[in-house]
Amino acid sequence: MKIKKIENFKEMSKKQKRRSLIISSILFLIGVGIIVSFCFYEKIYGADSIFQKDYFNNQILNGIVHIVPSILNTLTIVVICYFLNKLLKWILTKCFAKTNRGITILRLLHSFLRWMIVIIAAFAILSTWGVNTSTLLASAGVLTLVIGLGAQSLVADVVAGLFIVIEGEYLVGDIVVIDGWRGTVKEIGIRTTKVEDAGGNLLIINNSEIKSLINQTTELSVAKCVMSVDYSEDIERVEEVIKSNLEEIGKNIPGIIEGPFYKGINELADSSVDVLMVAKCKEEDIYQVQRDMTKQFYLLFNKNNINIPYNQIVVTNSENIKKK
Repeated sequence: MKIKKIENFKEMSKKQKRRSLIISSILFLIGVGIIVSFCFYEKIYGADSIFQKDYFNNQILNGIVHIVPSILNTLTIVVICYFLNKLLKWILTKCFAKTNRGITILRLLHSFLRWMIVIIAAFAILSTWGVNTSTLLASAGVLTLVIGLGAQSLVADVVAGLFIVIEGEYLVGDIVVIDGWRGTVKEIGIRTTKVEDAGGNLLIINNSEIKSLINQTTELSVAKCVMSVDYSEDIERVEEVIKSNLEEIGKNIPGIIEGPFYKGINELADSSVDVLMVAKCKEEDIYQVQRDMTKQFYLLFNKNNINIPYNQIVVTNSENIKKK
């Protein structure tokens, strides 16, 4: 099974490398074309452009030749915007990617700037193809009003996203609980927040829909360990064994920041006395710390001959009862 997983991973890596190589080659060729077009600007885009002449008797073929400058301009705009987006992301990463709050601001700003680049590129491309963009800009006020009335939820999401970042209610990397969904915040965008749970499932929720939230990262979390002790055991001896070994157990569990502490008898169950131990740790380590505590106290109980009760089944043979 492990060999298959490794092979699948290697195959995926090869595909990603192949895809990256193809994309890089295409961008390189387009870049070379852009440089050549700038070198021969007058010949391509000028009044005496070679693409403004009719070389064929067919109007369709001549029309295709005439739009070559527009196609080249479109490719130029797309490539420039692509590299501008990458450059801005690199600059923002260098400036902000040092803390969780910085990463949160980085992703929000990058999301906003990316959409701005897309809008500017769209207007530039339309202008290249002869569309009067000034008319579009003049009618932007009316469009904004119409869109605003129909996109109130979108505006609410954007405003909520800005307040989330400004107030710092949660940051990228924090472990939160939203409507019963527990996971790590992966991204806070202009419109949505993405939260990934322990199983790798991704929750995408609109910022305005987050009504209540529990941030489990702001303070240390409490890991609990409940151990069952047989009723026949001397509880005072059990408590003495636990208390005298707490420090050593704490050293054996690297995820513990404070503790562990013995809290006393938690419950008198049907067949056991349940004792409670707690320790403080980071939220991302809580489950592992709980597992490690259970193991350490189990080993401690076995070492000191402290009985842990377990379910037993008594089987009675009806024939033997009749003979008696």
